[in-house]
Amino acid sequence: MLLWVLVFCLIFPRTESYFSEENYAEESEMQAATVVIAIISRNSAHSLPYYLGALERLNYPKERISIWAATDHNTDNTTAVLREWLTVMQQYYHYVEWRPKDKPISYAGEMGPKHWTNGRYEHVMRLKQAALNFAKKRWADYILFADTDNILTNPDTLNLLMAENKSVIAPMMDSQSAYSNYWCGITPQGYYRRTAEYFPTRYRYRKGCFPVPMVHSTMLLDLRKESTKSLAFYPPHTDYSWPYDDIIVFAFSCRVSEVQMYVCNKDRYGYVNIPAKPHQTVEDDHINFVHLYLEALIDGPPMYLSRHVHVPPKQLDLMGFDEIYLINLRRRPDRRERMLWSLYELEINAKVVDAVDGAALNSSDIKILGVDLLPGYYDPFSGRTLTKGEVGCFLSHYYIWKEMVDMQLDKALIFEDDVRFQGNFKRRVMRMMEEVEQAELDWDIIYLGRKQVNPDEEEQVEAVKNLVVAGYSHWTLSYAISLQGAQKLINAEPISKMLPVDEFLPIMYDKHPNEEYKSHFLNRNLQAFSTSPLLVQPCHYAGDAEWVSDTETSTLWDDDNVPTDWRGSYKSLKGGAPPPGIQSAAYRDEL
Repeated sequence: MLLWVLVFCLIFPRTESYFSEENYAEESEMQAATVVIAIISRNSAHSLPYYLGALERLNYPKERISIWAATDHNTDNTTAVLREWLTVMQQYYHYVEWRPKDKPISYAGEMGPKHWTNGRYEHVMRLKQAALNFAKKRWADYILFADTDNILTNPDTLNLLMAENKSVIAPMMDSQSAYSNYWCGITPQGYYRRTAEYFPTRYRYRKGCFPVPMVHSTMLLDLRKESTKSLAFYPPHTDYSWPYDDIIVFAFSCRVSEVQMYVCNKDRYGYVNIPAKPHQTVEDDHINFVHLYLEALIDGPPMYLSRHVHVPPKQLDLMGFDEIYLINLRRRPDRRERMLWSLYELEINAKVVDAVDGAALNSSDIKILGVDLLPGYYDPFSGRTLTKGEVGCFLSHYYIWKEMVDMQLDKALIFEDDVRFQGNFKRRVMRMMEEVEQAELDWDIIYLGRKQVNPDEEEQVEAVKNLVVAGYSHWTLSYAISLQGAQKLINAEPISKMLPVDEFLPIMYDKHPNEEYKSHFLNRNLQAFSTSPLLVQPCHYAGDAEWVSDTETSTLWDDDNVPTDWRGSYKSLKGGAPPPGIQSAAYRDEL
C-alpha cells in the first residue's frame, strides 16, 4: 500500500498550483427548459403557412421543443400542409408526435364547419387532454397551446412568458376588432361578462400581466409547478355545471385547482383571427384572415410564410374593370411594397403608376406643364394656396383619366398607396358593381374611400344596396371611374385652373360649398356616388406617429422657398368636418 502511495505522489505531485481554483473549468450554462407545442388544427390551410412560419421563427432552441400535432374533420388540405411541414421540420425538433385522421370530415349533427356541437367540444377537449398527458409523460417543463389562427409574430414570446413565472399565462393577441384571447369577467353561469378592465387592457392603455378568469387560444402552462398537476381539459370536473365548452371547462379546472390565469400585454406578441360565425363557411374564415394579414402589414409586425410549405400562387384578376391603377411615388418603395402585397393577397391585379413627384418640380417646371392656380383658391383650413405636392397628386390622377380616354377604357379602379382595406373588400366591390350594372345606373365616379363632410345629408340609391349619392367630400383614396366620367373631367380643362383634386371632384358633381370656385367650371354634371359604408380608409391620420403626407408637406406651387407642413388640418385628421369656429377665416368667408 505504501508503494502505491509513493507512486501516486510521484505521478501527481501535490502542489498548491495544481489544486488551485484556476485549474477548474467553468460550469456550463443550464439548458433551456423543455417545451411541448400542441398543434390542433381543423380547416386552417389558409392560416397554417403563416402559423407555422411563426413557429419556425421562435427564438428558442428547437432541440428543446417537442411538437404534438393532431388534425381531423377537414374539408380542405390542412392535413397535407401539416404533413409537408412536419416532414421537413422533424429533424430540428426534439420529438414530433403526429396524429392525423382523414375520416370523417364532419361531426354528427354539425350544421357546417363553423358549427360547434357537443360532440365537437368533447373531441377537442380529449385532444387537448391527450396533448397535456403527452407533455407530462415526457416530463416537459412547459406546454404551449396555440390555435392555428393565432400567429405569434414576436419571436421572443416563449422567453417573455417564461420570465413572468406564472402557472397559466396567455400573451394578449391583437385582432381586427376588440376580440382577443382572454376574458376579464365571467358570469356565475360561466358565460362571458364585459368589465371596465377589458378595453384598457385590450388597447394597452394599461400594460402588465393581469389576473383574469379566462384565457384561451394561446396560453403557456408551467408544468413544473405543483398546482398545475391537477389541471385537466377532460373529463370536466365532477362539480362542473357550466357550458360544455373546452375553454370554459379548463377555466373551471383552474378555479377549483386554485390556479390563477394571467394575460400579459407588455409586448406585442401576435394576432388572433376573428372566429367565423356558426352559419359561415371556411371561406368566410379565410376572408377574415386575409383582413387580419392586411392589418398586420400596416400596423406590424407583419406575418411571414413558412419556408417549408408550398403555397400555390394566387390567381389575380381585374375584378371586372378594364384596368386597376395604383398611384405611388418612386421614393415611397415601402408603400408600394405594402400595397402590392395587399393587392396580391386580395387577388387583385394592379398596374403601378409612378406618381408625379411635386417635390421634384420647381416653379418653372410647373409653369411649363401649363399649370395655373384657380383664381382665388385658398386651402380651406390653413389659408395657403396650392402646394407642389397637390400639383403632383392632381397630375397623377389626371394622367390616368387621360389614359382611359386615349385607350377607351370603359371603367377603371384607382388606388392611392396609403389605404387600409375593409374586410371582404374584393367581394363587396364586385357585388356592388354587379348591382350597379343590373340597375343600369348612370354613373361617372364611385368613391370607395373618402372623408365625408356632411354624411347625414347623403341619400341612399334605391336600386343598389350600400350606395349613396356623394356629397361634398375630401380625399381621393380610391374610386371607380367610367370612361364617360374621365372624359367629363378632361373636358373641364382643370390644369389651367388647378386646385387640389379632392376639391375639384366635388365641384364637378356640383356639391362644393364655394360658389366662386364652381363658376369657373360650367358643366358640373359628374354623376358621383359612394359606397356606404366606405370600403377603404387612410392607413394613418394626421397626428399619428406614422402619418406622412406628400401633399401637405411640401412647398408652395409658385414659390420654392415657402415650405408647407399643415399637420393640424382637420382635412387630414380622423373624423368629420371641424366644428364652427375652428375653420380658418378664409374658409368661413368661402362658406
